[in-house]
Amino acid sequence: MEPSEQPGTGRRLRVVVAKPGLDGHDRGAKVVARALRDAGMEVIYTGLHQTPEQIVRTALAEDADAVGLSVLSGAHLTLFARVLELLAAEDASDVVVFGGGIIPPADRAALLELGIGEVFTPGATMADIVSWVRGHVGLDRDL
Repeated sequence: MEPSEQPGTGRRLRVVVAKPGLDGHDRGAKVVARALRDAGMEVIYTGLHQTPEQIVRTALAEDADAVGLSVLSGAHLTLFARVLELLAAEDASDVVVFGGGIIPPADRAALLELGIGEVFTPGATMADIVSWVRGHVGLDRDL
């Protein structure tokens, strides 16, 4: 089994990487998307200026195991919470949501309490992100 496969399925992990809101800076999201792809995962990058509704539609259409959100605009509490709310409304709470960006420590704690799986801030290595995704995504999903 490849390290980026669903256990017992032979199916590679599928991750949607998205930039919600009006944030126009996507270099970090692209770097993370490439690192996940290079680690053997299927990655769908949605591009800039996505609404939470668009992100959830993409995650559902792509049968994603995870959604990685990148926010630098300061709207992370609202946008991350909305994505979780929409996934729950679609009975897709098993899709792991993780995020990153310029996020203060107090907000990081609030996001984790909301149900965000992990929050990566500047200084996180691509190896750390890939390792976390491999260790926390797709373990309990029905395929």
